[in-house]
Amino acid sequence: MFMMFAMTSDSVGEIIKEVKVAFEVTNAQASLMHSLPMLGIALSGLLLGFLADRLGRKTTIVIGLSVFGLACYSFFMANNFVFIVSLMTLSGIAVGIFKTGALALIGDISGSTKQHTATMNGAEAFFGVGAIIGPLIVAYLIHKGVPWQYLYIIAGGICTLLIVVAVWVKYPTYQPSAHNNGEKVTVRQSLALVKNPYALGFSVGAFLYVAAESAIYVWMPSYLVCDATSLKATYDCYSDGAARTLAIYSVTAFFILRAAGRFVGIWMMAHFNWALVLLLFSGAILVCFVGGLVGGKQVALYLFPLTGIFMSVIYPTFNSKGISCFPRHQHGSVAGVILFFTAAGAAAGPFIMGVVSDAMGGDAKYGFIVATGFASLLFAGLLFNYLRNPTQQRLQQIEASDYGTA
Repeated sequence: MFMMFAMTSDSVGEIIKEVKVAFEVTNAQASLMHSLPMLGIALSGLLLGFLADRLGRKTTIVIGLSVFGLACYSFFMANNFVFIVSLMTLSGIAVGIFKTGALALIGDISGSTKQHTATMNGAEAFFGVGAIIGPLIVAYLIHKGVPWQYLYIIAGGICTLLIVVAVWVKYPTYQPSAHNNGEKVTVRQSLALVKNPYALGFSVGAFLYVAAESAIYVWMPSYLVCDATSLKATYDCYSDGAARTLAIYSVTAFFILRAAGRFVGIWMMAHFNWALVLLLFSGAILVCFVGGLVGGKQVALYLFPLTGIFMSVIYPTFNSKGISCFPRHQHGSVAGVILFFTAAGAAAGPFIMGVVSDAMGGDAKYGFIVATGFASLLFAGLLFNYLRNPTQQRLQQIEASDYGTA
């Protein structure tokens, strides 16, 4: 599921190039193909995340996958810009539904909070794989003269298979109201979690992380450009063939490093102090951002893609520890809250960077100064988390009550 979602969401940049030509839309209009699906995910996670706790994990996942599959197959008929954006928005709403169900399910199948974090890194690793292969599929389709919409047909086929598997597989026994005094979980209870310090803390962390991460895959290509009027001049400004190749495939390099790091993170988070790992890695991200700005494009060419390694484990761990601070009957709701802030960061971060860059003459460097600010706040928060360890007692309580260990 995570891979399928990433295949479509992280291919938007490639698709936008085709849509702008086909329908003669402006950059602002084309940006709706990114911002509206993110808005759909955010609102769906916040307002519908409780479904995983009320209806159960399997039902919620099947509902979300069914809506997503319907949206994917409908792309076969998408022949105007409004219809395309509408389908992308609908797919975002569906993602918010099935992803909160999947995140809650991870808690059900985990035997401890540490195992929960390792499993979450594994799931997000497949998201990283999807982020790599999705744009490659679009590029291949376009090269062969096949409409880019077939990416969604492929995703729809995967989705259909996932629905069959979801229906057939036996899920862990889950009673939605068993730990809630018989009360039905409601959207009001879900919204109330926003005020909880654990949910809010990890949600703000997710917002800052995604805002910094999106700076790389959205604005790094613009920052690395040496001459906006000549593609050849841009690549010729780098010293050797390897550097020029990296300039062309910098975003791909970032995604590969992020995916590889998440697979390593499965082992890492099972053996090391998660708070220390996140502190060190967030510090490394900050160093890469500052180094890329101070050293200029020639240095950023190497440091910015390198952040993929250090970013790899941060978001899955935020998700895992944030969810693990709550009993299982609230996992869907809190996952929805964190997902809301995640999507908000993905939408707001690049937009704020773009506004600041435009205000300063269009140089993407100024946008990366904003991104460095996000990274600095993230590091400060994780330094506080390591020194004060505010979640230790809470996680121990949940470990004892929900996982049966002290």
